[in-house]
Amino acid sequence: MSKKKFTGSVNGKGYYIALVLCAAAIGISGFLYYRNADKPDASANKGTVGDPLNDQAVVATNPDGSPVNDPTTPQKPAIKTAAPVEGQTVAVYAMDSLTYNETTRDWRVHNGIDIAAEAGTEVRAAADGEVYTVYEDDAMGMTVVLRHEGGYTTRYASLDKEVAVKAGDQVTMGQKIGVVGNTALMESAIGDHIHFSVTCNGETINPNDFLAQE
Repeated sequence: MSKKKFTGSVNGKGYYIALVLCAAAIGISGFLYYRNADKPDASANKGTVGDPLNDQAVVATNPDGSPVNDPTTPQKPAIKTAAPVEGQTVAVYAMDSLTYNETTRDWRVHNGIDIAAEAGTEVRAAADGEVYTVYEDDAMGMTVVLRHEGGYTTRYASLDKEVAVKAGDQVTMGQKIGVVGNTALMESAIGDHIHFSVTCNGETINPNDFLAQE
């Protein structure tokens, strides 16, 4: 075979080989294109619910747009209350500041309110509950402690020594538990009054906030 004829044969075969390779390349490119086109774009899902790296806190709302209370957040239950006695508040609740005590003649915190009233004036339960204890305190005089639903406890001190209830009694809001006296040695300079204090789950709170639950 001549060199010229051999060269022509090779060139002819090379043409067909190149044509086949081009067709294969086009086919592979098309396959890869359509396969990738079926996959969702990962960047389009960023920040959506279900993406652990980009989840945003979802706040539930009522139909009017107001937030719904989180059931995991403890809420202080509201109960019906009434003032334990009619009279003038002569000493306010002060646990974040010091107030002057005229009896001890010094400055100190005050965990309740002092309500002045005439001796013998009825003192009533501020809410439905149970009498927890009745005792005479060395500093605060004759004292009655009531327990109420929601973790509330009310304390009535400086009562007259003749009380109307005993430990274990069930009482209703407005029921007489005793009368105003002046038995609290720590507050004797005030005169006839009761010292009224409130706790919720063991934490001292402002009695006025408790009484606002009407």
